[in-house]
Formats: sequence, C-alpha cells, structure tokens
Amino acid sequence: MPGPLLSPSTLRLAAVLLVGVGIAGCSSTSERMRGALNAITPYKVEVVQGNFISKEQVEALKTGMSRQQVREILGTPLLTDVFHANRWDYVFTIRRQGVEPQQRRLTVFFDGDTLARFSGDPMPSEQEFVAQLDTRKRSGKVPELQASEDQLKKFSPGPAAPARSQAAPSATQPLPPSYPPLESR
Repeated sequence: MPGPLLSPSTLRLAAVLLVGVGIAGCSSTSERMRGALNAITPYKVEVVQGNFISKEQVEALKTGMSRQQVREILGTPLLTDVFHANRWDYVFTIRRQGVEPQQRRLTVFFDGDTLARFSGDPMPSEQEFVAQLDTRKRSGKVPELQASEDQLKKFSPGPAAPARSQAAPSATQPLPPSYPPLESR
C-alpha cells in the first residue's frame, strides 16, 4: 500500500498560505469595490402599521363630538384600553428601506360619549405625507422628444393597411363630455 500523498506538514503549510491569501485579498479591496458591495443590499419589506392621521383630519375634530363622529373622521383606533374606556390611541408607524422610521401618535379623550380633548404629535398634511413617500431620484433633465424621419420609418407599419372608408359607420359611440360621480353625496 502506498503512503499518504501529502504529509501533515505540507497540509498545514497549504492552510496557512490560503489564510494569508484570503487576508491579503480582503485588505486590498478598493473603494470602488466597497461601494459596489454596499450598493448590493437585501430587500427590506416596507412595514406600515396603524392609522395615518392627516393634519386636515385633526383640524376637523371639535370638542363635543360623539364617539361615532370621531370614528368617522379618524377611523377605528389602533388601541382601546379596557381599563381606560374614555381614551383612544391612534398610532402610525412606517419603516422603509433607506428612510428613517416614522412614528406619529394621537390620543383622543372622551367624557362619557363626547370628545373632551385630544393631543398628539404634529401631523403632516396629506400632500406632505405623499411627498415624503416618493423617494425616487429625479434627474431634472427632460429628454428631447423629437424623432427624425428615418427613426419614424423604423416604427411605421410594413405594407399599407387598407384605409377605412369615410362612409362606413363608426362602431364606437363618441365619449360623453362628462361622467357621473362615483359616489352619491
């Protein structure tokens, strides 16, 4: 039977060389390589919890309103406490990749069935909130929307399609000047 192909000392030397090459490779990464590695990030799920309450909704609240009126304006509260039946808590949190997490609170206090007071964080308007959500980068540069005759010929249909006769009746009716509202008021 032949002996072992590699001696234990040769295996140790190979292992030390591999570790050395690995360490040298890690220390010699360039800024460009680090930037590329940082650009590759795992996808993180957007987490939205609770009720978004806008500035307009808070402005619509008036002391003396009934619980039902408050619920119609703000929606169902996220938290209702059995031990504090006269308090509703509206909490909104949103966690998005690349954006600082946001959390807003509004607490509504009742005296019996009527709104006594409310307090909470300053709320953004609906437009401000939507603007915060749109994180796409805009280049500010509008592309030129002109095409030469040669470019247009690339997209023209092949053989000429038979032209519709003007005397043929139209299969579709003209669109109405306005549409009825989606919801009745």
